[in-house]
Amino acid sequence: MESIYGKYNDILPQVMEDIVEPIRRFNEDSEKSTGNTVYEHLIYRIKSDPSMREKCRRKGLPETAVSALGEIHDAIGIRIVTGYVDDIYTIVSFLKTLPSCRVIREKDYIRNSKPNGYRSYHMILQTTVPFEDVYGDNPGHYYAELQLRTIAMDSWAALEHELKYKQQIGNEKMIVSELKRVADELASCDVSMQTIRDLIRQG
Repeated sequence: MESIYGKYNDILPQVMEDIVEPIRRFNEDSEKSTGNTVYEHLIYRIKSDPSMREKCRRKGLPETAVSALGEIHDAIGIRIVTGYVDDIYTIVSFLKTLPSCRVIREKDYIRNSKPNGYRSYHMILQTTVPFEDVYGDNPGHYYAELQLRTIAMDSWAALEHELKYKQQIGNEKMIVSELKRVADELASCDVSMQTIRDLIRQG
């Protein structure tokens, strides 16, 4: 079966690299100028064909390249994991300066966490590239979903994800309650770590 991305399948890695490379360079420049990086991990992927087809079905969309790259905005996924909360907002500000990118949507689940305790910063970027897109435009527009989290938030999210996809959990209510408690504790730790780093840099 042909990829749901059709003839655009070979373009996606280059589109992804065009977004990732400035982020990588920003991190390197920060380390050269201050001695400190702005993130710990930069992870990126193109959503697999089966996953994208499943998402189209879930959303009631036809399994076409237009659905995958025009209607749905997370064919390219990027996760940035930082050591400190302030670094997330530093990266967000940087992303908004990229001339080829435009923020389509953003949600701050750090300052406004989800009821279950989930914390992260989400962005949908639209990037303009010198390639044709699914609508036939050239330069074309492609989308990427970015998630920015601290190390603590990322560890918590991995555990919560495991719970979400685990079948038949006998003590789920207790686990959900514990996860919420731990999320609040980790958020407090993130604030304390940020405060300590600020004090060190001031001193």
